[in-house]
Amino acid sequence: MKKTSVRTRVLTGTVAVAALAAAGVGAVSASAETTEIPAASAAPAAVKADTQNRNLAQSTGLNIDAATRAAQAALDAATKAGQHVSVAVVDRDGVTRVLLKGDGAGPQAPESAERKAFTAVSWNAPTSELAKRLAQAPNLKDIPGTLFLAGGAPVQSKGAPVAAIGVAGAPSGDLDEQFAQAGVAALAK
Repeated sequence: MKKTSVRTRVLTGTVAVAALAAAGVGAVSASAETTEIPAASAAPAAVKADTQNRNLAQSTGLNIDAATRAAQAALDAATKAGQHVSVAVVDRDGVTRVLLKGDGAGPQAPESAERKAFTAVSWNAPTSELAKRLAQAPNLKDIPGTLFLAGGAPVQSKGAPVAAIGVAGAPSGDLDEQFAQAGVAALAK
């Protein structure tokens, strides 16, 4: 069996991808050419399917302005205390909405802040409390994306988590968490 060079394999793969892309564009173009259906016959079915809202889930979360205000309040509290930190605000699903890397914050601080926020929203508890739970359940620390160090604080609405703030970079987790709580408090104003 004859070996092919890397260049030949890359070129062959590129041609194959281009051919597949062209076929996909042709299929999309062909499916876009449909006959017009009267609006009256299509609309009622869609409306009927949604009237009961049985298939919909609603979620509460911080809007971007509130998330930014909370992150800035946490960063301001740290700056006032002379600390160089990063602040992350995540939504209910742990997706980062705002990430601020303060001047002078270490390179590990942004990721640590995100992971602390993710951990706090996942368990709806401050990460300082969760760190204490590791004695009874040490495998918690093995869950991807989590960080069981003080510095994460959940944001709640009616007792349920809707977001969380994580702070990292101060010399102690207690300070990080104090700054995260300042961010939570800013949302009450």
